[in-house]
Parts: sequence; C-alpha cells; structure tokens
Amino acid sequence: MNQLSMFDQVQFAATSETFMDDLRGFDDFGQPTVTEAVEGIPYLINEFWTAGQRQAHSIHEVSYRACFKAQLPEFFIGRLTKPGDVVFDPFMGRGTTPVQAALMGRQAFGNDVNPLSTLLSRPRLRPISLNAVAATLKGIDWSRGEIERDDLLAFYHPATLKKLEALRLWLAEHAPLGADDVDPVADWIRMVAINRLSGHSPGFFSGRSMPPNQAVSIKAQLKINEKLGVEPPERDVAAVILKKSKTLLKDGSAPSQVRSSLHTGAAWSVPGIADASVDLTVTSPPFLDIVQYAADNWLRCWFAGIDPASVAIDMHKTEEAWTAMVHRVLEEQARILRPGGYVAFEVGEVRNGKVLLERLVWKAADGLPFERLGVMINDQEFTKTANCWGVDNGAKGTNTNRIVLLQRH
Repeated sequence: MNQLSMFDQVQFAATSETFMDDLRGFDDFGQPTVTEAVEGIPYLINEFWTAGQRQAHSIHEVSYRACFKAQLPEFFIGRLTKPGDVVFDPFMGRGTTPVQAALMGRQAFGNDVNPLSTLLSRPRLRPISLNAVAATLKGIDWSRGEIERDDLLAFYHPATLKKLEALRLWLAEHAPLGADDVDPVADWIRMVAINRLSGHSPGFFSGRSMPPNQAVSIKAQLKINEKLGVEPPERDVAAVILKKSKTLLKDGSAPSQVRSSLHTGAAWSVPGIADASVDLTVTSPPFLDIVQYAADNWLRCWFAGIDPASVAIDMHKTEEAWTAMVHRVLEEQARILRPGGYVAFEVGEVRNGKVLLERLVWKAADGLPFERLGVMINDQEFTKTANCWGVDNGAKGTNTNRIVLLQRH
C-alpha cells in the first residue's frame, strides 16, 4: 500500500477560507453539512469521517485508554499540510497523530507528560521488519528471569512471569530508559510487550482480565480469577510478541525518510520545539476528571520501569481549572506554530453531555493570536436533525468528535 500517494490525493488547502468552504460543502457520505451558530460559535455538523471509510493502517492497532481513531488526524493532515510539513500533538498518548503524520510523509512531532507515550510511539516511527523481530526474540536468554513480585501471579502463570522478568532484564541492557540512541528492534519489542501485558484473550500474557486498554488492580484481578474459577495459563511470551508484530506490520511500517521529535513533559511547555516551526497541531487533552491515566497504566509502568507516582498527570475537576490549563497549552501552540498554521483541538461530550468542552476551548483561546474558525462536530450517526447538544444514552464519556479549529495569525 502506497500510503503517501493515496493520502496526497486530497488537495492541500492553503487558506482558512478554502478549508472552511470544504467543510461547508462536504457531502462524501450523502449528507450536506449543517451549519449553525450557538452562543456566537459557528458549528459545522456532518459525518466527516467514519471507521468504515477506510480501515486505518495496521500499525495503529496499539491499545490505549481514551484515544481517537486515526481517521481524525488523517482528515486534517491531508487537508492542511503537505509532505515534509511538521505535525504535532502535545497530548500524544499512544501516538496516533505522530504515527499518522509519519505514514503520510510529514514530520512527526509529539509530547506527553507520561514517558510511556514515547515508548508506545517511537518504535512505530521507524522502519522495522518482522524478520528482525523474530531473529532478536530467538537470541534472548529467557531463562534469566526470577519472580520479584509474587502479587503479579494474579495475572501471570509463574513460568510466564519469569519470562517477562527475563525480558525486562534484556530490555534494560538493550533499550535503557532515557537513552538517546535505542536499538529500534529492542524498542519495538518493548512496545509490543507493553501492549500484551493484560487482556481478555490468549493473545495476551495474562490470564483473562479486563479489556487491554487498562489494567485492573491486583485485588480486582484476584476476584476475576475467583469468579471464573481459573488460574492464569502459561503463555509463550516470544510467540505472543511475534504474532502481534505480524498484525501491526501487515500494512508495512513508517517511511524511512520521516523525521520525528518526541518529548516528555507538560503540554504547555515544550522547549525542545523551536518557535514557529510547526504547521499543524492535532490533539485531544484529558477530559476533566473522567479518566484515571496513572491508575490504568500501573502494570505498564511496572514492566517499563517507570514510577507512576513520578508522572505528574493533572486532574482538572472544575471547568475553570480545565479552561486555564487549555489556555496555557494554546499559549505554547501560539509560540511553536508558524503564522498561518492550524490547531485542530478535539474534545468530547462528558458528564452525560452536560459539559460541552468545545465552548471552554473557545473561551480559552480568547486573547491569544488565533483566528477562531469554528467547531466541527463529526457525528457518526449523522442526520439533519441530529441532537448534538446532549447525550441521552446515559453513557459517561465521548459520543461525538467535537473539534475546535484555530488558525495562527
């Protein structure tokens, strides 16, 4: 699959007027865009992309809590940048935006306060081969591991846990945390292992656990085992890693010429990125207090050797605190974006639709050097009478993509 030629069939929109006209005239799925103004904010409502529109590249299939689909950054990258431009995400999470940027021949920049994000993103930004992964796995001494934490036997068969400990020792030697030059294959193996630690099928190292985008507590896992009346079965760690690698690489890997720059720290301070060097930011911040990132990732942090208590993830329990955080983030975007560069700032419905975060982002941009273009709502069940102003299904979380569009003066 030639990702670059396929994606660049979309015409590059050079001006905000061209882009906004494109959104207003969008009807790829048979429905015209609905436009309306609410509290002075222009809204554009349609089904702008769908999971069925084009299956995302296989290398995106890395589980992580609270991440958007690759079709979202693809939509903006294809319309607002050209090959070689810099695309950035200050809350990169599993790395969807930088990975998609790399697949489309753009420079892949990212940042996250959690060092796990670099471990999940960096390996997929470099060319890798399945043969190299297989050969490296065969060369690991799987007999070195000793059980250091008996409580993890709630998740793993003793033989499996010993192999995981052997892999941790090997990774500490071949891909140490914080190293500037990490072996790409070792980096890849760690990334895959982090994503196979716990799940609900034999494709994971653990016995049956929660879905793979988070890890339950030891106490909760013991209750799962008791309820099912089972003990964790033995898993072939190398075989699990190789099988998942084959799935991830089904569509190929990132182009070799792509330049990447990944950072760990607060989203409102990324000193490693130069002034006016970014062409497009596509991002989605933590949504108020609905996701416990540190608690969800404790098992991944154990495997990677990261102290979760050292990860300074902010929890914003009030609208005022969240808005202030977004303002600081947008101040930093104003510094690093070139004049004419864009921000696509995705938020969602939270607290049963009672809080519409896009209005808080709109407010947070006040006084900063941005033109506020409007708010896109991507509604997967779009009709002309779609109710986009509240959630009626009792779900706590995101039901539509709501993207605030800004352009740097």
